[in-house]
Amino acid sequence: MRYYVMCYTRRPDQSLYYEERLAYSMHLALKEGEGAFQPLNHNSGVLFARATENEDGSLNPKSLRDPVLYRRPDGGFGVRAVRIEGDGDEEPQPTVLCWSSEDLIIYKETPGASDMEPFDGANPQACPDGIEGCVPGNVIEISASEAAYLKQKLLTPENISVTVPEEVTVSCADDVKKVQAVLGYSDGTSRPCRVDWDCSGIDFSRPGRYPLRGTVRQEHFPFPVAYNRADPCVTRWNGKYYFIATNDADDNHTLYIREADTLAGLVDAPETLLLDSVTYEGIGGLLWAPEFHEINGRLYIFHAATPGEFYCEESHVMELCEGGNPACRADWSAPKRVQKKDGSYLCEMGKTITLDMTCFPWEGDYYVVWSQRQFLPKDLGAWLYIAKVNPEKPWQLLTDPVVLSKPDFGWANNHVFVDEGPFALIRGDRIYLTFSSALIDYTYVVGYMTIGRGQDLLDPSSWRKNGYPILSARSVPGEYGTGHNAYVEDEDGVIWNTYHARPGAEGVRSSGIRRVHFDVDGCPMLDVTEELDLRPELARVETAVQVVREEL
Repeated sequence: MRYYVMCYTRRPDQSLYYEERLAYSMHLALKEGEGAFQPLNHNSGVLFARATENEDGSLNPKSLRDPVLYRRPDGGFGVRAVRIEGDGDEEPQPTVLCWSSEDLIIYKETPGASDMEPFDGANPQACPDGIEGCVPGNVIEISASEAAYLKQKLLTPENISVTVPEEVTVSCADDVKKVQAVLGYSDGTSRPCRVDWDCSGIDFSRPGRYPLRGTVRQEHFPFPVAYNRADPCVTRWNGKYYFIATNDADDNHTLYIREADTLAGLVDAPETLLLDSVTYEGIGGLLWAPEFHEINGRLYIFHAATPGEFYCEESHVMELCEGGNPACRADWSAPKRVQKKDGSYLCEMGKTITLDMTCFPWEGDYYVVWSQRQFLPKDLGAWLYIAKVNPEKPWQLLTDPVVLSKPDFGWANNHVFVDEGPFALIRGDRIYLTFSSALIDYTYVVGYMTIGRGQDLLDPSSWRKNGYPILSARSVPGEYGTGHNAYVEDEDGVIWNTYHARPGAEGVRSSGIRRVHFDVDGCPMLDVTEELDLRPELARVETAVQVVREEL
């Protein structure tokens, strides 16, 4: 069988919530044999032009048109496209952009395209049917392994198999509980999963062989799990789970906490008031983006607050007293404003705001990343900053702030220039720092940056920013403005994504919970819904157990 990949852009369509800064990017579609072209990545862009930067740090949004995909002499791929203004207008002096790529997933901008084969635009294969909004580019042939990798990375995986051992040897019911299923997925990955086994037909006092049936366990989290709750965060502390989020129901004047014995129990757990805008001097409102963080065995809540107006919003930290109960308001300290290493406050009120501060450990140090926006003398939009932090006083930085990311791609500056809501997901030797971008309406999306062990986190060049968002309004039907997410690991080692989205483009921001899937490279995928995560018809499993006497 022969395989082909087509590059294309899309026609902007406001009715589809797919504006110019999204449509004018390179998309990919895959064709297998004589079949039709299948759009990848939810028919969303995978390669965007970067914004240009002015001397004062402000950005000029850019887009691209007329992408051309070609083979390089070394066997990799090249892309050429014409840069245009962010909203589609031609530049006064047109610029040709070029990229190289080994796999059509990660692209590196290059200075020229001297290795590109001539292309006259004539390509009869580039006339697909059924790809919404498609403006075809050209088509090239790729190998079976390259096609398989594109599908693994740019199609949402789905459960295709569930296997259990053909027979297991046990001596008691607790041994049965340890028997797990292995769920296989269309991207070639697999994961272990608990099974709720029915042991009613087994007599553990009588050795012998017994049939055993069960149901693969799957937690159910209908979206939304909480209306009017944005920027949700969940932690597991001393065997219990705690949920906290921005409260949109009262214009962000309170923070409530939920406590439960299980993750699923948080959905119906009662709420307890933790912080309001009248108790403490300097905490007057806009209580935003609370996050739990454990630092050297102590629990903290990082959040933003202001004495009054929006232009005075700043990052704060609350500390749980030793032996305290996270659900007890009295056990938390008053919020402390974040300070620079010299003891001065992180920003000057009225000129710069800080918010969405997160914290994580890495190679013996603790780091904080936050969103910071300068308004005076010029509004530069929201950028991500990073610094080391004092683990004994996590409201005090140990190093100078470093700019980590600016909203330079079209998906990040759609409607507004914003990078915010960072949260670190540590997997083995890599950090995946997800963050949210664009306006907090239906255009809100989640992107990520990644870095490996042994690299300098305070050097922005050591990080690689993914070129396209991994969660957007096109990822899961009915969920718009997806963003500001955080992660929690349950008692089985399963990683869950907590996030907010809108149930409808004009709906209120509301919280959701979904399992994080990890692809063939270990990168997080946030769009695997419950229906894709476990096919209902595969959930029932059976095996046989051989009961033996327990040795004394």
